[in-house]
Amino acid sequence: MARPEYLTTLCYLERGDSYLMMHRISKKKDINKDKWIGVGGHFEEGESPEECIKREILEETGYDIPLDELEYRAVITFISDKGDYELMSLFTARAPEGEPIPCDEGVFEWVPKEKVPSLNIWEGDKIFFRELDRSREFFSLKMRYDKEDKLIEAVLNGRNIL
Repeated sequence: MARPEYLTTLCYLERGDSYLMMHRISKKKDINKDKWIGVGGHFEEGESPEECIKREILEETGYDIPLDELEYRAVITFISDKGDYELMSLFTARAPEGEPIPCDEGVFEWVPKEKVPSLNIWEGDKIFFRELDRSREFFSLKMRYDKEDKLIEAVLNGRNIL
């Protein structure tokens, strides 16, 4: 079975009123270079979304979060006029005690939730942060970016919101 490169996961680990954010400054070729994002990555063969994000969290932070403590919050569809396509499963989870291990993809920092939108994040990420804050209900969000990485379409639960 081939590994579906377009299937990914992302998790925002919470501690109090803060998210663990990774400043992606380490890799030279990185679509997220200089951006702030959560923890996550690509599915491996045979993984469910929960198994993928559990593995990614452990690899990137050293935190071993039980599957039943992961909150599956949304499906995010990313489309780019550059030809990229990604279907991302978005999670949140409470972070255990202690600090994360060093990660070769970036530098971790606990950021108060109200300050996250002022970081260098993708424009569409601001939409799903708003939804994560607004409700505990599962949602679907489709976002399309142009060739200059400008958000040109956002559809939340089937309704255009741009």
